[in-house]
Amino acid sequence: MRRANTGVPRSKFDFEHRPETGQSFENALAKARDGTRLSVDDAVELLTTGTDREGIDSRRKELVLEAADRRRAEVVGKDVTFVANINNNVTTACNTGCKFCNFKDRSEQFRKSYQDDHGGFTKTPAESREIVADAVEMGVYEVTSVSGLHPAFALDEEHREILETSDRGGLNYRPPAEYDTDPGTYCEQMRAMSVDDVHVHSMTPEEAYHARRDTEWDYTEVYGRLKDAGLDSVPGTAAEILVDEVRDIICPGKIGTDEWLEAMRAATSVGLDVTSTMMYGHVDNEAHRAIHLKRIRELQDRTGAITEFVPLSFVHEETPLYNRGLVSGGATDAEDELLIAVSRLFLDNVKHVQTSWVKYGDAKGLNMLTCGADDFMGTILSEEITKRAGGDYGEMRTFREYVDMITAIGRMPVERSTDYRQRRRIDPDDPPFGPQLGPKADGTPLLA
Repeated sequence: MRRANTGVPRSKFDFEHRPETGQSFENALAKARDGTRLSVDDAVELLTTGTDREGIDSRRKELVLEAADRRRAEVVGKDVTFVANINNNVTTACNTGCKFCNFKDRSEQFRKSYQDDHGGFTKTPAESREIVADAVEMGVYEVTSVSGLHPAFALDEEHREILETSDRGGLNYRPPAEYDTDPGTYCEQMRAMSVDDVHVHSMTPEEAYHARRDTEWDYTEVYGRLKDAGLDSVPGTAAEILVDEVRDIICPGKIGTDEWLEAMRAATSVGLDVTSTMMYGHVDNEAHRAIHLKRIRELQDRTGAITEFVPLSFVHEETPLYNRGLVSGGATDAEDELLIAVSRLFLDNVKHVQTSWVKYGDAKGLNMLTCGADDFMGTILSEEITKRAGGDYGEMRTFREYVDMITAIGRMPVERSTDYRQRRRIDPDDPPFGPQLGPKADGTPLLA
């Protein structure tokens, strides 16, 4: 076995899974080029540019990027897609304690008995509806909602009755009356955000776990009720790295790998599309990333419901992992490029790979479109999670900006629906540029 050294200091963690293989880079690259389904060892070789030498080899890296860009062109052509969407995160109240996150605020601070300012927020269903209704009038197609695990949240009124009559402790439940703001139930929030057939993209596996605590309901029951309330698709976040030895360090309070996969399968079983993600560049190594990709591919083999894969490069500046000295930074530019490229090559059953202007910024995000990615996120209008972790790349993108950036690299800007089933190519010579796929979209620019 040979071990890769990419120059990222993660040796303080004695992991079982290490970037070691009995494979060669040349063999892995040949398989990637001819379309043979890759193994975990192949992925490790490509992510490290070979385990026979230290550091990332720039020449080998370019060969991997070229192979991924060719594959992207074969699969999706020149189109670069994006969606007109808004983020409406309901609450920052959360006690999960993930060490990579600075989005949450301790839920005790939201109780009426707490007198100091905590800087967080909770929205009522009525407030959520008003925010989404305004965005729909502007032309958005999708509302994305990912929130903290507020102790007063229940799935619906039946679930609340179970929680309030339970004699079990440790359920992370307190009645809404104890808090300054009542978040309602998950189903109430779904109904509130389901305005004029806007697409509601919400309820991660972690939130679904919170929505079934102290019941005998399985995830199929939970997602079935949420779908009836207006949920249209499920974000595959809370995945982080789907290897438990990593999760035990960065998010020990979260559900494990097997339960995340169980929840995702259940969501697809009731007819909901899902996305998939990986949050990398913290304590993880290339072996963990390769195993994660394999688990996503297996999930897609089984369900066929994953619409896209979204790599999320760890933003470290304001997170507990960084502040406690567990990491010294995030992924390097080369690691980011290789993760995008190997995702394209490894996930032969997931058509779309997303690059993020929120995580990378515009210039680097555009560069990722030459490394295998074909989707460029959405307009967002409000982005809170990355911003709180120290990200500084803004909170929205206009259609004008998208058209200018995408055409600058010789590609075709395409407005899409959340599930990619609706697509509209945008003529760069026919301004003004605005959404046309949303329930009330008429081509007017989102912001004048």
